[in-house]
Amino acid sequence: MSDEKRNIRQFFSFIKGGLPAKWLVFVAIALSLIETAASLVVPLFTRNLVDQLSAGDLSGGVIAFLIATFVIQTISSGFSYYILAYIGESIVAFIRRQLWERILRLPVSYFDEHESGETMSRITQDTNTVKALITNHLVSFLTGIISIIGAVIILLTIDWRMTIIMLVAVPVAFIVVIPLGRMMYRISKKMQDEMADFSANLGRVLSEIRLVKASNAENAEERKGTNGIRELFTYGLKEARIQAVISPFMTTIIMVVLVVLIGYGGVRVASGALSAGSLVAIIIYMFQIVVPFSQMATFLTAFQKAMGATERIQYLLGRDTEADKQPHAFEKGSLRFEDVSFGYQADAPILKNVSFSVNPGETVAFVGPSGAGKTTIFSLIERFYSPSEGTITMAGTPLEKVSLSDWRQSIGYVSQESPIMAGTIRDNIVYGLDQEISELQMEAALRQANAHDFVMALPEQMDTTVGERGVKLSGGQRQRIAIARALLRDPAILLLDEATSNLDSESEAAVQDALKTLMEGRTTFIIAHRLSTVVEADKMIVIEAGRVTGQGPHEELYRSNATYQQLVNQQMIS
Repeated sequence: MSDEKRNIRQFFSFIKGGLPAKWLVFVAIALSLIETAASLVVPLFTRNLVDQLSAGDLSGGVIAFLIATFVIQTISSGFSYYILAYIGESIVAFIRRQLWERILRLPVSYFDEHESGETMSRITQDTNTVKALITNHLVSFLTGIISIIGAVIILLTIDWRMTIIMLVAVPVAFIVVIPLGRMMYRISKKMQDEMADFSANLGRVLSEIRLVKASNAENAEERKGTNGIRELFTYGLKEARIQAVISPFMTTIIMVVLVVLIGYGGVRVASGALSAGSLVAIIIYMFQIVVPFSQMATFLTAFQKAMGATERIQYLLGRDTEADKQPHAFEKGSLRFEDVSFGYQADAPILKNVSFSVNPGETVAFVGPSGAGKTTIFSLIERFYSPSEGTITMAGTPLEKVSLSDWRQSIGYVSQESPIMAGTIRDNIVYGLDQEISELQMEAALRQANAHDFVMALPEQMDTTVGERGVKLSGGQRQRIAIARALLRDPAILLLDEATSNLDSESEAAVQDALKTLMEGRTTFIIAHRLSTVVEADKMIVIEAGRVTGQGPHEELYRSNATYQQLVNQQMIS
């Protein structure tokens, strides 16, 4: 099977999944057929009307039938259009749901490779291309074929000579339109890629607009955006050039056929071989053949665009998700890293043969120079990535066999940035929780997180909106909201990544108190450059260049590990 046939088959099997009830599809097709049949009858009544007018003998029945035909055509056309729009929207909603479900479950490694704006373009732009094909072109293509066949059959009964003259134009049109359609496919694929890149750039700039302004980078970003707009403009012109050939070409064919028909038909009417009404009917039927042909040309270009769009959608849907393999329920126990190696790229390892064990309820601090791999260890614990070599186990069970949702539900994470979603404080406190949380529970969590006073002092208290990424809150306030969220999750494992590094002394004191409350009875992992905040940890683990070079309590490690001793001396910790 050729690639083109395979792509066509994949396309139709792809959109079939989103079809609503089959009877609705049959109703839409039936209404379209009624509309087509009514349009085929109109020229016959028109022929009779013209012949009767020329003979001076007008029949009321012909006028009544003509009016009834117009009414039927109008009503069936209206209902058909609405049902087709409903079918198109249903299919696109189905595709978007599939995409959204898949994207939310893609591994973090996918988002490392692709910018968010590019992914957004797949859900919006590409699915709109598919919708346009289904709603505007697909059924008109099918009914157009029926209209052409019906018109040709009727024309052959009226005057076969003039029908043959008309049909000579058909192969000429296809010779030009088909290769242009293939060119449109290639251009539209590039256009969609460029649109995805442009959307990615927009998303990047708009999400970091404060950095752009603080860095005085408006001019640089303006140049990048202008380049993207120029590329889109170029591809748009390429599409326009193809349409500029197709549209005038089809119009010219229509005009040539029309001139020939009127000239030749006029001669036959003058000779008495053809009635004036028949000539009028033939001309109307000509438009009923040519217009569907031009619609078919438009359909072919729209179809090629939709094929390109679905290729990219299917690429996303074909990506592996974070699926559970033989999921075990989460149970508390020792967390062990056994000879774990990992790199974001196969030829650039970050962690090398890392081994350590942490008992339930212990507090462990990772220390070492920046870039040593401490945050990567957190990413592995959260199962954003899987080790390249070695195993990570919880209570003796490999992590990949523990239910992913249970595992992540058992982890509370507080970082130096403390990500906050746009919305209200209430939305952020309960974010991701799958059970109902009462007002009293929320207030208790805010109190434990030292956040209750500042939240209640806000104009709308817990219903105060925090702005995109929490910009309306200070760093210390965001940290305490994150701690309240973690308290409500009641996690067994706590990950603290530089949780107080960017705070002033007053905020740090409030956050440290909240963290002490949060850490009680939980297995806690801490990354901290300021050793004064972690010297009381049960175990310190020194990470250097992706390797564990020492582990143990503060005093023991200070005596036995030169790197740790140097870090302590630099910070003058006794």
